[in-house]
Amino acid sequence: MLDRSSKTLGSNGSDPLTDMLRGLRLDGVEYHRSRIVGDWSFHYPAQAHAHFHFVAGHGCWLLGPDGQWSSLRTGDAVLVPRGAAHTLASRPDIPPRPFPRNDRLAICETVYDYAGAEARAETGDVTVLFCGSMRFNLDGLHPLMRLMPDLMRAQELMVSDPAIPHLLEAMVSECTMSRVGASGILARLADVMAAQIIRSWVENGCGNSAGWIAAMRDPDVGRVLAAIHAEPEHDWTVAELAKRMGISRSGFAAKFTAIVGETPARYVAEVRMHQARQWILRDRMRIAEAAHRLGYDSEASFSRAFKRIIGTAPGKVRALAA
Repeated sequence: MLDRSSKTLGSNGSDPLTDMLRGLRLDGVEYHRSRIVGDWSFHYPAQAHAHFHFVAGHGCWLLGPDGQWSSLRTGDAVLVPRGAAHTLASRPDIPPRPFPRNDRLAICETVYDYAGAEARAETGDVTVLFCGSMRFNLDGLHPLMRLMPDLMRAQELMVSDPAIPHLLEAMVSECTMSRVGASGILARLADVMAAQIIRSWVENGCGNSAGWIAAMRDPDVGRVLAAIHAEPEHDWTVAELAKRMGISRSGFAAKFTAIVGETPARYVAEVRMHQARQWILRDRMRIAEAAHRLGYDSEASFSRAFKRIIGTAPGKVRALAA
């Protein structure tokens, strides 16, 4: 089970990708449980965090980020890893409204009941939604995030992952039996389910994606990437990385670029700035301290490099952490 303070996912392998997956954390989780009767449609706007949805009772419909409707049956779980906009509805023809976040009642540490989400019909099919907003600590694994599809369904991974059906069955049981402590158990099962979806997707070849995953599986390049991610504060040079691979600088640069899809210098810069973003956003580190840890002589030069790679100024990221 994932520890709420430092949730990890991984497998028993020892390759660089597995080592990095062990460091993948899931935090900032908040779940809501809703029991809905009658006609309803909730729109979830795009957000910075991932969305997780689990359906019990009567099924519903999902309007995915691709603009296509698909049905969700009881026991279905979906993950929207990059927080793309989507809609859940009892029927596709119901006009959507924002999910009502008023009338919130805390059930346990991270689970809330939203009375405003309950449709007022006295009769009709009952749908139970257990949904969450979660933040994956993926900045160190940012190429993996770029490879993820907008929507990931647990059912599509069930054939190759025997653990998923058991997790889904346990979630259905907790949703429908109303036992003592069910909400807290559901939150932890959802944590594991989200992690399992990502792990299964990786083990199934990440949708046959090439590039970064292939690089991590390459024994030479993977070893270099693991070193970069293990010490992002180190200002890696091409010469140092080539030495780790045991080949010339030109040979290393050519092989790295061919497999990863970008130059070593660019990749190192991205990893360092994504790490800085984590320090500033998650650890609330001062911008000057982040700049110093990465070896920048001035906060101004660090800020320019940060904005060039991340796309926004570190001050704006810092404001989000306030």
